[in-house]
Amino acid sequence: MNRTLLRWTVPAAAAVAVVAAATIPTLASADSPELPDRTPEELAAAVVEAEPVPMSGSAVYTARLGLPEIPAQMTGGADPLNLLSGSSTIRMWTDAEGRSRVSLLGTTSEYSVVTDGPEAWTYASSSHQVVHLTLGPDAQEHLADAEAEHAAAEAAGTLPTPQDLAQQLLERAEEHADVTVGDAVVVAGRAAYQVVVTPTDDGTLVDRVVVAVDGETLVPLSVQVWSTEATNAPALELAYTDVSFSAPSDAALTFSTPSGAEVTEKVVELGDLDAAPEHTGDVPDGVTVSGEGFATVVERSGVDLEALLTGDPAAVADELDHPLGGGPGEELFGDMGGGTELDRAALYEQLTTPVDGGRLLSSTLLSVLVTDDGRILVGAVPGETLLEAAGLA
Repeated sequence: MNRTLLRWTVPAAAAVAVVAAATIPTLASADSPELPDRTPEELAAAVVEAEPVPMSGSAVYTARLGLPEIPAQMTGGADPLNLLSGSSTIRMWTDAEGRSRVSLLGTTSEYSVVTDGPEAWTYASSSHQVVHLTLGPDAQEHLADAEAEHAAAEAAGTLPTPQDLAQQLLERAEEHADVTVGDAVVVAGRAAYQVVVTPTDDGTLVDRVVVAVDGETLVPLSVQVWSTEATNAPALELAYTDVSFSAPSDAALTFSTPSGAEVTEKVVELGDLDAAPEHTGDVPDGVTVSGEGFATVVERSGVDLEALLTGDPAAVADELDHPLGGGPGEELFGDMGGGTELDRAALYEQLTTPVDGGRLLSSTLLSVLVTDDGRILVGAVPGETLLEAAGLA
């Protein structure tokens, strides 16, 4: 991704975190630092206008979702499944120019993703496996053309201005929530603005989302997602414990294959990119949406649960209309999970409870209902709401 796209997409993503329900938290000092006063509109516009900056740091992710404890044999040391409960440490480096490294650290292992322009690598130390992804020539040319079109639109002034985008984001957020700027806080030793997004619908499990934005660079440093079911601590939080805005070393951003690691080469072709569905706003066939805002319930019918639980890449890609189904994405699905063997059926039984007509996963922020007649309902709402929506209450 070139500098032009980064200047728009990275700050825009940060602005979404400021004005909507993102998932990132705060480890803040009780003292309120001094920062210039800003309204939500002013802060959102400043975030969108901000240039991407090089940075590195450590963050702690903690989940208190109230889920049943997952047996140790179901996960690996640095397995993404560990993000469902407890705390995990994440290390991140980026040069803000298309090179980055993110590592999920376990007690004795790590799972890392390294990107460098059109190339990416994943490494699971527990299985000593590397996956190297590259874009084929046609795919690279296609993305270069898209970047050129974007740059031309920006130069011609046909793209929305940062102020326009910020206003649109705020208006969208304020349809279903109150957005305010609270007292400044300290995160990882840095003064930060604190933005609070409070849903106005009492039918959701989300009580509020609190985002801390660095007062100087305007980079989001932390997010807390609070639940109506638990008031003593956030249900989800991810916060930097240390951060530096100096350029990372070249060594930190360069992937070197560990000695003896098994390497799998994957090439993403243009056809795989073209297979990705366009976001037209239309609801796909077999999907119905009810409710609004944070209380939205999405229902998918005609689901082959057996295919999902077996984890067969082709079956899952087809079942979920995976945009890369039939291409390299089909193989990639099989590599997910840090190289650990996962008994999906056992995990399903562990996380869900039987109800009349199906099984229900209930947490402090999200509920999932799987019905015996092949429907899946998902929402940030109580389980009873899903049962009523499914006609099982």
